[in-house]
Amino acid sequence: MNNFLKVLLFSFILIDNGSAASLLDVYEQALVNDPRIKEAFANKEAIIEAKPQARSFILPQLSGSASFSDTDSDGRSTFQQKIINPINGEEVVITNNTDFLQESETLQWDVTLRQAIFDYGSWMNLRKANKTVAQAEIDYLAAEQDLIIRVANAYFNVLAAEDTLEAEQAARQAIEKQLDQAQKRFDVGLIAITDVQEAQAAYDQSIANEITSKRNLATAKESLRAITDSYPGQLNKPDNNLPLIMPNPQSESDWVETSLEQNLSYLSAQVGVEIAKSEIKVQRSGHLPTIGIQASKRDIDTDSFRSDSGSEFTPADNENINEGVGVQLNLPLYSGGQVTSRVRQAVARHRASKEKLERVARETTRIARDSYLGVISGIATVKALQQSVKSSATALQATEAGYEVGTRTTVDVLDARRRLYSSQKNLAISKYDYLKNILQLKQAAGTLTQSDLEQINNWLK
Repeated sequence: MNNFLKVLLFSFILIDNGSAASLLDVYEQALVNDPRIKEAFANKEAIIEAKPQARSFILPQLSGSASFSDTDSDGRSTFQQKIINPINGEEVVITNNTDFLQESETLQWDVTLRQAIFDYGSWMNLRKANKTVAQAEIDYLAAEQDLIIRVANAYFNVLAAEDTLEAEQAARQAIEKQLDQAQKRFDVGLIAITDVQEAQAAYDQSIANEITSKRNLATAKESLRAITDSYPGQLNKPDNNLPLIMPNPQSESDWVETSLEQNLSYLSAQVGVEIAKSEIKVQRSGHLPTIGIQASKRDIDTDSFRSDSGSEFTPADNENINEGVGVQLNLPLYSGGQVTSRVRQAVARHRASKEKLERVARETTRIARDSYLGVISGIATVKALQQSVKSSATALQATEAGYEVGTRTTVDVLDARRRLYSSQKNLAISKYDYLKNILQLKQAAGTLTQSDLEQINNWLK
């Protein structure tokens, strides 16, 4: 069983039983079901055909044709003739009528061979096609990297939405208990009605937040389904032992330099400049002569039968064979300014391709720097939020203890609980952002592969 069938079978099993899925499992589903990567592959296959099409113009061209005709004709021919009467010597005009019947069959065939000897435009078009094919290969590799990023982003967005929903549900349940306690304390006269109202307002807000979180989770799952064609079940997520690894090398300029050497979008733009340059040569060739050799052979075989005035059929066969070899020179003189216009158009597109290259270079530099800083800041953020969760948990315990003895209010407890849940949610999201930035940094550098996804997958439990 080849790899494609294995992945396809796995996708059906995962869809049917709704089992848990790892990041790598989801990526393998996307390889089979993502329309965008399929579209990229089909476009690559179509563009590759530009090379044999361009090569065909410099290879021999052989053509042939044949025809057969069967013609029947009958009629009467009338003509006058002057003769001398032998009796009186006078000139007499007599009329002759002749009936005729004619049948003929004609078989014709010809074969022509053409071979270009000098065609500068065709050679330049072949060079352009080679570059176009190279660009198509690069663009498809970029589409594969883009699939990794899209899968990872959609996967972690689902996890982030799940964590947010869990935090909002936990907050609602805790606030509901707080509201119940506040109501009981108010009933016995231990607290004022304002504490109950504060708890009620917080509870109502928590319900609204939970509804919003459910919608965001549904949207995140739908985004992932658009890639994999199946709704995700339980997804693996990073635990507390997530490795926090600094980029290697730890130099922003080194990553930028690597990006300007290997980034696939930048390489594609570079090839695009070369393609545009070749197009100028192709269009300028419209002013140049072309030389070709042509060899042909034609055979016309006609069989005919004729009968006049009921006489026997008289056969008449005719066969004509023509053979020839020659050299043909085509010299364009004036095309109404079309060639000159196309040259100007190609020059303008070449200029546009160079501007695009500069734009992609700047964008690549920006993404490389931003992703590098994103990884570094992500590590610091995860560490800070880990400490924030511990501090928020301790603060909540202290606030609840103070509330029990009457030194803290319901509002204090609610605020402390919100800070704890917010810290827990932000910690989870910071881990996902850190993992995303790792992949985006490698994509910017042009080194992103499936093995990078497998490494992150091993960090998920």
